[in-house]
Order: sequence, then C-alpha cells, then structure tokens
Amino acid sequence: MLKRRKAIVSAAALAAAALGLPVLGKGRESPLPKVGSTLALPPVTLLDGRSWTPAQVQGKLLVVYWWASWCPFCAVQSPHIEALWRAQKASGLEVLALSIDKEAAAAANYMKAKGYSFPAGMLTPEVAKMLPKPAGLPVVVVLKVSGKGGKVVFAEAGEMFPEDVEGLKKFL
Repeated sequence: MLKRRKAIVSAAALAAAALGLPVLGKGRESPLPKVGSTLALPPVTLLDGRSWTPAQVQGKLLVVYWWASWCPFCAVQSPHIEALWRAQKASGLEVLALSIDKEAAAAANYMKAKGYSFPAGMLTPEVAKMLPKPAGLPVVVVLKVSGKGGKVVFAEAGEMFPEDVEGLKKFL
C-alpha cells in the first residue's frame, strides 16, 4: 500500500511543480529520520496538563505523530491513530502526538471535539530541539524505546492509508 501512496504523492508533487505551486514540506523543516537511527525523547507537557516522560514508554513501541487541527490530511489520519492506540496499547504500543498549532487551546479543543484520547502535547521550541518536525504533515515516526531515546523502525511523511496505520502494529 505504501507504494501506491508514494506514487500518488509523487504525481501530486510533479503537478504542483508544473503549476508553479509550492511543494509541501520544503523549507526549514527537518528531514525524515532514517530507519535505524536513534532519536532522543524529551519530556512533554500534554494538552491536558499531565506530564509525559520517556520513562513512561520504556521498552515499548512509540508512535510519534506530528499533526495540526487545521490539517485536512491529519483529520483523515487521526481517527486511525486513535483506533490503533486504543486497540494496541495493552500490547505495548504508545502514542505521543505533537501538535504544530500556534495555540494550545486550538489543539486541545480539537482533541476534545473529536473525542481523541491519545497523549498529545505541543511542539514547543524545547521539544523541537530533540524531536524536530520532519518535512510534511502529518508525519509518523515509530520508535522502539530504550533508555532516553528510541530506535527508528518506521518513518513516513504525508497521509497514510488506514491499512498502513493499522499495519504499524507489526513492529510490536
């Protein structure tokens, strides 16, 4: 399924370039982390005020999900992230969603309105020092966590098909 998605994204990028439109993800954003690389995990204050720490996900599979309340692709993908988290959290899957909204209230209100319960915080400058947002939106990076960081086992920028989100459980 990822080959089909990449073909669609490539075609869209070529069409945008041909029309002189900007290509999403170009600019000051970070490159997508390479599979096999290690990412450090910072503590995060969640939108509900709770604290999230790397120790809470020690030895687990962590899905880091960059999103925004205004992103139409995130609106399609977020219900699938929620479903995956609810179905697999007992098996050791965790989620840390990082909103790039300008205001925390917008992200918190969106989460509440949609009934999402996965842990979500803001991509503050402090968090971005350790987990910079890769180019594109939404972005999913899956880590096997040990110590204060995690080894990247999967990384994808752009909307994923529902079956691809569901397929992330194979890394458990």
